[in-house]
Amino acid sequence: MRALLVGVGGVGEAIAVMAQERPWVERLVLADFNLPRALEVQKRLGDAGRFPAESIDASDQQQIETIAARHGVDLIMNAVDPVFNEAIFDAAFEVGSTYMDMAMTLSSPHPESPYTRTGVKLGDYQFERAEKWEKKGLLAMVGFGVEPGMADVFARYASDALFDEIDEVGVRDGGDLVIEGYRFAPSFSIWTTIEECLNPPVIWERDRGWFTTEPFSEPEVFEFPDGIGRVEVVNVEHEEVLLVPRWIDARRVTFKYGLGNEFIEVLKTLHLLGLDSKEKVKVKGVEVAPRDVVAACLPDPARLGDKMHGKTCAGTWVTGKKDGRLREVYLYQVADNAECMRRWGCQAVVAQTAFSPLIAWDLLEHGQWKGKGVLGPEAFDPLPFMEKMQAYGFPYGIRDSRAAAAGAR
Repeated sequence: MRALLVGVGGVGEAIAVMAQERPWVERLVLADFNLPRALEVQKRLGDAGRFPAESIDASDQQQIETIAARHGVDLIMNAVDPVFNEAIFDAAFEVGSTYMDMAMTLSSPHPESPYTRTGVKLGDYQFERAEKWEKKGLLAMVGFGVEPGMADVFARYASDALFDEIDEVGVRDGGDLVIEGYRFAPSFSIWTTIEECLNPPVIWERDRGWFTTEPFSEPEVFEFPDGIGRVEVVNVEHEEVLLVPRWIDARRVTFKYGLGNEFIEVLKTLHLLGLDSKEKVKVKGVEVAPRDVVAACLPDPARLGDKMHGKTCAGTWVTGKKDGRLREVYLYQVADNAECMRRWGCQAVVAQTAFSPLIAWDLLEHGQWKGKGVLGPEAFDPLPFMEKMQAYGFPYGIRDSRAAAAGAR
């Protein structure tokens, strides 16, 4: 496989580090707007021939096409913030390459009823072009990180093997990570965090379709495994809710994230001050987006690993019936920061996000996953993916209760 990696931030670096162990990755082009950053990762990998570095503007479709063609890539991996998705997605189509991302094209709130009705939904731009991709015989794989990605694979497995009838598919994410020396330091891209946390969350119900609610709504306490314990989680806009219903029959689909009250209050303050805006403003003759300023003022999540302690858990909670009996299952993956730093030199959140695209590459390269059009993780056989998780250093767990007692949550 020859791949173009667009974006060599925290997750991009982790993808490259993990790809180094896979001999079937013949060439991985490290492309970033910040060329010194790409060269830094290249130096770490120690093989400039296998990991060439390129300067790239992810908003410039023609430039992406030129670099992809020059290196003869089979796949373009999008590892940048989703504001650049359209250009990268369209570039892959034009050069005839497989496309993969970890977050779909952005949403826009409903202009009149943002907290009850959807406007432009996550991934609409991509799914509207699915027929073109299918007719051309090309494959675009959207939402192949950990959430979305692994969580969607788990949903498909639950549908195939664990349930006859599904009531709810609920992705639940939480952890006990602590970052020393900072009162506020997101463990993932603050740009993406603002986007998904302050947009109206989307919920799917069979009788209503997709609809929205207020940010941070419907708090519940969820019991996370491996000693993490009880964490309050709230509704957040996320791709799984837009992906799961396209392939899996469920009465309801939700996504809830354990943010913590302090984190939520910071996000609310940023919104109150307009500092979450993507629109550029003029400051002393220079145009800059307030959100970009916030991101520049915060520490780089990729460099927080040695100050971070604890675990993060990503997983899919499913309720329903099997053989006429109520059942509740939580399929999950827990990443320990100390172990991730020891093995890959990358902090837990970015490492956990990076392994899923590598497994997907593996399954594509060896013919276990095939397809054409615009497809989410639910469109593929989940077993080959889950069978490889242990070998990639991210084993999954299953907590199963056929009683499905609501109080167990």
